[in-house]
Amino acid sequence: MSTAAPVAIRPLRAEDRAPWAEMWTDYLAFYKSTVPAEVYDSTFARLLGDDPRDFNALVAEQDGRLVGLTHYLFHRHAWKIEEVCYLQDLYARPDTRGTGVGRALIEGVYAAADAHGAPSVYWLTQDFNDTARRLYDRIGTLTPFVKYQRP
Repeated sequence: MSTAAPVAIRPLRAEDRAPWAEMWTDYLAFYKSTVPAEVYDSTFARLLGDDPRDFNALVAEQDGRLVGLTHYLFHRHAWKIEEVCYLQDLYARPDTRGTGVGRALIEGVYAAADAHGAPSVYWLTQDFNDTARRLYDRIGTLTPFVKYQRP
């Protein structure tokens, strides 16, 4: 029986552009969404930038291959003094699902939030995302909130 190589979680780097774009494309496709090339350019630049209002990114690397990504953001909250952390995107390549990649990425965001002094981390998913929800039920707490948005 073979075991998978360990997964390393690290910040996104400039040389990660191509595998990041491939994984983000697959992530967006899962949610039946696309964005124009300019959004890829803007998002990648912001992920590498130093503006504290912008998103941050972590990637999961295994055997020299990027196998997952997460984007997260710190922001103020009217009910708290400290900032909170919104985990917007989480993706693990299909061939690595169930091997701990998603959990490692979420724990990486938890560690970043702790280092930032943001004890609250939250995220959204669609109700049909059963595979991810099995992980989320083990690593987070389901809340009763229902999301609305402008039409």
